[in-house]
Amino acid sequence: MKNAKVLVIDDDAILLDSVVLILQEEGYEVTASSSGRDALEILRHDSFDAIISDVKMPGMSGIELLGEINSAGIQTPILLMTAFVEIKMTIEAVRKKAFDFIIKPCEPDDLILTVEKAVQFSHLLKMEKDYKISLETTVERRTKELSEALKMVQELNDELLRRLIAAAECRDTDTGAHIMRIGLYAQRLSEALGMSPDFVESIVFAGTLHDIGKIGIADNILLKPSGLTKEEFQVMKGHTLIGKGMLKGSSNAKIKMAESIALCHHERFDGTGYPDGLKGEQIPISSRIIIICDQYDALMMRRPYKPPLGHAKTYEIITKGDGRTIPQHFDPEILEAFKKASANFEEIFNTHQD
Repeated sequence: MKNAKVLVIDDDAILLDSVVLILQEEGYEVTASSSGRDALEILRHDSFDAIISDVKMPGMSGIELLGEINSAGIQTPILLMTAFVEIKMTIEAVRKKAFDFIIKPCEPDDLILTVEKAVQFSHLLKMEKDYKISLETTVERRTKELSEALKMVQELNDELLRRLIAAAECRDTDTGAHIMRIGLYAQRLSEALGMSPDFVESIVFAGTLHDIGKIGIADNILLKPSGLTKEEFQVMKGHTLIGKGMLKGSSNAKIKMAESIALCHHERFDGTGYPDGLKGEQIPISSRIIIICDQYDALMMRRPYKPPLGHAKTYEIITKGDGRTIPQHFDPEILEAFKKASANFEEIFNTHQD
């Protein structure tokens, strides 16, 4: 109990001195006060391991002092000294969280034992408080470390995927700007459709991987400057399956969406697309969005076998058809969203060039 601090409050100077003397001989650091008001002032500037207070004191009783101490948020164990144990007073004291009672006149051994229990309890409270603070600090630090680690993993994943996209660009006539535009078109179209922020974030990334499977198509077909033969086009169609194979098996939500887009971005709403001839809502909504984005950019771009068509002509082909492309290829709801967002598509195309 060495260095434990005890505050003793009693208006009886003789009793106060005797209690102080007994506790000091036991090694306690004791502060004495003759009134509840003075004790509250002392407690504003100092802390103690135990408080001993007489129940009946002029000005402020021990019960009132107990209430004031509780209101101040002080958790120090409080021992009440009384010559007469009254049921009503005892109940009130217990309700106000009195730790124990000391009956006057008190035996030194009983006083010492009661104070010792109070001080031990006080130390346990402090240990619990220190443990909670330590635990909160540890959790905060570990949470920060985990957050930083996850951020590093995410950045690494994004870097590897950007490099994978770059590798695909090296083998295709499509440019980096085209791939970026697809993501931006998809963002604008998804927002126009009222998709969730998580969906929008995912499709901006996943849309850039729609043609990743072209990395597995032979150069004589992929880079052919003229139109493809029927047999060559069948080979080119295989890029959807190659893309799915490259991206399958991931638990990452963005990669899962990218896998779905890579496989299904040439599926048409009327069932005339490839590779599986999916129809309507059998086609994932992410792919139903990307097909319009990809079609718009393909018509707007210059190709070895065709000139750029311009926004007005491209808009007309997508919304009205030209025989080869017809509105029935697209989800009607997404087509309506495209009509509303088409001005943004033109702006994206004009501002994101190589």
